[in-house]
Amino acid sequence: MSITPQSPDQLQATPPLRLGVIIGSTRQGRAGRPIADWLVAHAQPRTDYDVDLIDLAETALPTLLPDFDVEQLPEPVVSLGERLSAADAFVVVTPEYNHSFPAALKNAIDWYHEEWHAKPVGFVSYGGRAEGARAVEQLRQVFPELHATTIRDVVGIDLDMVDGRGWPVSPGCDGAAKIVLDQLAWWAQALRTARMREPYRA
Repeated sequence: MSITPQSPDQLQATPPLRLGVIIGSTRQGRAGRPIADWLVAHAQPRTDYDVDLIDLAETALPTLLPDFDVEQLPEPVVSLGERLSAADAFVVVTPEYNHSFPAALKNAIDWYHEEWHAKPVGFVSYGGRAEGARAVEQLRQVFPELHATTIRDVVGIDLDMVDGRGWPVSPGCDGAAKIVLDQLAWWAQALRTARMREPYRA
């Protein structure tokens, strides 16, 4: 894959992309938090990203969705919605539960609509030998319905190959993270420019 990097002058002239890193699991003892921290460690030194780590375990989103014409949304829904709206791109960090992705992640996705529009989504998945691949394949069917675009490459992590911090040590994981972040930056910049030129209409 070849993506032409921006020059230093271009990077200084372009505001950083707001990257929402979403931890999809809320299970106690989850591997998702250290894996998200590992990804953030890759993204934070870059000049093209401003990172917002979104931990669904800390959002207190209700699971009872109201009618669409409700006038007053619960505060946790409003707060998370503001963070999603501010984002230019997302990385979803997800395990594979029963050949799918967590219910808490689906709940967070379903609470919102316009917040996802015309934004790219990348994935970091983890699990056993399949590395969470089936969760990602199902998410690739969900996000287009919300007018979001998913990028091609993904980081897959085998939980048998993590260090004492819970960070992946599999050969190629660091390189895969760079590829995902590079692809995501290209799409995020292109789509942000398009949204600024003309608001997206679903």
